Amino acid sequence: MTDWLEHSVQVEVPVPVDAVWELWSNLEQMPQWMTWIDSVVISPDNPEISCWRLSAGTFNFSWNSRILKLVPNQIIQWESIDGLPNRGAIRFYDRKQSSIVKLTVAYAIPGVLGQLMDNLFLGGLVKRNLQSDLNRFRDYAIRIKPNL
Repeated sequence: MTDWLEHSVQVEVPVPVDAVWELWSNLEQMPQWMTWIDSVVISPDNPEISCWRLSAGTFNFSWNSRILKLVPNQIIQWESIDGLPNRGAIRFYDRKQSSIVKLTVAYAIPGVLGQLMDNLFLGGLVKRNLQSDLNRFRDYAIRIKPNL
C-alpha cells in the first residue's frame, strides 16, 4: 500500500502575474530556484512531457512528467508517468502589481513507513525546502523583472 503525502506553500511575488507566469512556465529554468532539481528537459516530441532529475544528498531520482492542465497565468498541473511517483500544481493569483504563487506537491511513499517518515522529519524537511525554493523564485523574479 502506498500513501500520498502532500505539502503546499505559497509566496507573494511583487511582480505582475504575466511576468511570473512567463518565468515559471519555462520549466527548464526551474533549477535556477529549486535547489533539489538538477535538470528539467522538455521532450522534443511532446511539449507536455518533461524529464526531471532530482538530487537530495546521496539520493538521486529521475522521472518523466506529463502536464495535465495548463491555463496561462492561472495553473500548471502535472503528474509523473514513470520513475518517482509525484503530482501537483502551481497556481498563480493576480494581485495587479503582484502575484501569489502557490505550489502543491504530493509524492508517494510506501505505507506506514511513509507516514512515519513524514511525521518524524520528511514532511517538515520537504515543506521547508519548497518554501525556500519559492522564496528563491520570488527573488529571481524581482531580479529578472526589468528584462521581461
